Amino acid sequence: MPTYGYECTACNERFEVFQRISDEPLTIHEGCGGELRRVLYPVGIVFKGPGFHVNDYGSYGRKNGSGSPGGAEKSDTKKAAPEAAAAKE
Repeated sequence: MPTYGYECTACNERFEVFQRISDEPLTIHEGCGGELRRVLYPVGIVFKGPGFHVNDYGSYGRKNGSGSPGGAEKSDTKKAAPEAAAAKE
């Protein structure tokens, strides 16, 4: 059964009630007799699985400990290229 939140307009007390979807909403506060209004709460969202920013994009460059993908291998090949050019001269 869903949980519905209510707030009393007279005493500002907030409380939650388990009700069926087909039940009529509460209108009178049993404590003070004031009028009740239903309170809406934000929905909790959980992203699971691959393809989300935190799972894929955030860890993309950190798998090998460098900032760029395959950074250690690329930097070694870049250093070797100038040395090879100097040896040819």
